[in-house]
Amino acid sequence: MANNQRVALVTGASRGIGAEVAKRLAKDGFAVAINYSSNQQAAEAVQKEIEASNGVAAIFQANVASSAEVDRMFTDIKAKFGGIDVLINNAGVMALEPLAAVTDEVIDKHIDINLKGSLYALRAAAQHLNDGGRVVNLSTTVVGLKLENYSVYAATKGAIEVATGILAKEMRGRNITVNAVAPGSNGDGFVFRR
Repeated sequence: MANNQRVALVTGASRGIGAEVAKRLAKDGFAVAINYSSNQQAAEAVQKEIEASNGVAAIFQANVASSAEVDRMFTDIKAKFGGIDVLINNAGVMALEPLAAVTDEVIDKHIDINLKGSLYALRAAAQHLNDGGRVVNLSTTVVGLKLENYSVYAATKGAIEVATGILAKEMRGRNITVNAVAPGSNGDGFVFRR
């Protein structure tokens, strides 16, 4: 890794949007910290793809629903790469059903991963990101569209959008930008929110 190479952490980077973002960041010259919760094989596949294209990547296991694991992950990434410049806060779950049918377990899982997990990562980023860094939170266009069956998922993402705006104000003195990107529910586009 070059001494001046910037470092990006992507949570939930073993598949889906997270994996694609990790690969793109590596293509753009970032050293990428690939976070995964349980699927080490998928995370290693993303790492190998990045390294096959002469990129720099390493995998870091942490369940974002655990504040202790998130804190450990940030410490481990700083030890490996010397610092962190970018957080892509992507890890999340989505179960779709009418609110009347949603179980306590579904609500708890969404709050634990989508809300608490995102807040834990944001808190760690506020403490550890290098000045001039960037934070991008993944939200959803459903926050605005209010589609049926998305109530619990959209509620967690709406909360993160509020936290995004607040943290952006708190980070101004360190020249760290904090934004949310809201991919379309059917993958046909995204909305950028500050």
